[in-house]
Amino acid sequence: MIGRVAGRIDYRGADHVLIDVGGVGYVVHVSERTLAALPAAGAAAALYTDLIVREDLLQLVGFQTLVEKEWHRLLTGVQGVGTKAALAILGTLGPEGVSRAIALGDSASVRAAPGVGPKIAQRVVNELKDKAPGVMAMGAATAPPPAVAGGDGPPPPPAAAAAASGAATSEALSALSNLGYAPAEAAAAVAETARETPEADTAALIRGALRRLAPAG
Repeated sequence: MIGRVAGRIDYRGADHVLIDVGGVGYVVHVSERTLAALPAAGAAAALYTDLIVREDLLQLVGFQTLVEKEWHRLLTGVQGVGTKAALAILGTLGPEGVSRAIALGDSASVRAAPGVGPKIAQRVVNELKDKAPGVMAMGAATAPPPAVAGGDGPPPPPAAAAAASGAATSEALSALSNLGYAPAEAAAAVAETARETPEADTAALIRGALRRLAPAG
């Protein structure tokens, strides 16, 4: 399995790049968003990769982050979603946008990807909604909590929330902030979840908080 390639970009195509790694050229297919973020031909680049193996195909697919790679793996596990559709979804929404749309049950955002119809979009949301907190936790663990302008950050969690891992609480707050929740409401939801399940890890805190933040009805 080829999990990562790093070298010089020799060529940029419409949906792929050719990366020279020690004299060997690897054709790596990427999403539109990842392609736009890569440097020009001649520059160095590195991508996490998945090797797609089928009876009539060997295809290397590249990702900027492990979160993007994980979403691609989960999306292609949904019936009717192949590599092309998964890359279209990631290219349209980005990995954070995919996390947000699936966690909130927003099939309309998934449907905005080229070639993705309403039935497939709804299936993606239905099948992956329970997986979203775990992927969000992956992303939160690799990024610092967002700064809040004006010093109006979330209030310190109560004692029950402090009983949960401080890192897990911080990562859950970061993930919820990326979904667009206000710091105060996110902190309250995480604190309530931690109070009920002090042993909760990041994914469990995110999942419990999302249940509390979901609109009633």
